[in-house]
Amino acid sequence: MSSSKKDSRRINLVVPYQAPAPAKDNADVASSMSSVMPMAAMLTRNRFIGWGAVGFSVLSWLGESEEARTNSSTPGYFSVGMSLMALVVTYLPMLLPPPGGNPAATAAAPPAPVPVA
Repeated sequence: MSSSKKDSRRINLVVPYQAPAPAKDNADVASSMSSVMPMAAMLTRNRFIGWGAVGFSVLSWLGESEEARTNSSTPGYFSVGMSLMALVVTYLPMLLPPPGGNPAATAAAPPAPVPVA
């Protein structure tokens, strides 16, 4: 019986699986996020968004396909540079405090006396 089952298979009707080709108009979300997040980090001066921008841009640079490299207007290392610059901008107030802070705290002399009424 087992030999008759093997003979009854129709090998010529088996069609191998072929993966469909990806759509050409498919937007690359990681590339978009790696270009938008550094701008959001610089605008809000949020360090967490800055670090997220670095992560997204490095991952999108490492995951670039050859077709994306040829079709893209900006290379991946530009987005990495932009995200590193955004990270520097977010940490800049810590390194260089903004001018015109509290004048009493920076003055060497004691505050002026208040006249008695």
